[in-house]
Amino acid sequence: MKLYDGGRAPNPRRVTVFLKEKGISVDIVPVDMGAMGHKSAELTAKNPLQRLPVLELDDGTVITESVAICRYFEERHPEPPLFGVDAKDKALVEMWNRRVEFHYLASVAAAFRHLHPAMKEWEVPQVPEWGEVNKPKALEFLQFMDQELSGREFVAGSLFSIADITMMIAFDFMKPARILCPEELVHVWRWYKAVSARPSAGQ
Repeated sequence: MKLYDGGRAPNPRRVTVFLKEKGISVDIVPVDMGAMGHKSAELTAKNPLQRLPVLELDDGTVITESVAICRYFEERHPEPPLFGVDAKDKALVEMWNRRVEFHYLASVAAAFRHLHPAMKEWEVPQVPEWGEVNKPKALEFLQFMDQELSGREFVAGSLFSIADITMMIAFDFMKPARILCPEELVHVWRWYKAVSARPSAGQ
């Protein structure tokens, strides 16, 4: 089994944090995304969408998409549970992870990809107006989450889950996207300081 990893890029990092939380070791194949390694012939043959991470199983099966890879490892190694513990809890984790992906991580990524000079050759065409539009969208979601986190410890409930991993990485990604979280969002900041202090965060 091999995991083709893109380092600190948000989606590859979601998997590496997940694996650390699980205590799972996997053979890592580093891919230099700065040198467009994810667009190489080898990686394109494994994932024609030219995205990382990519998990290649011993039987040759290729699994892409961060959450799909994490689900594979959750099924193989159910403890500690990071996708919920029963039907209701699993549904809530799924709901919150999707909310964070669609309403927060996507907005932060759009701001970064369409505004950062380093992404000029990646995001063709860059649309600066779209990048700017997404900055307040990310902040609106954080305001929403500040209210939610006033009543619970983690994103999806009382237990740390993949939803926390996704949101933590999106929060970290705000720095290169040049989005600042307002200090008055005290519950978001309390949550972030706690999750980013976990050994898996690797900060």
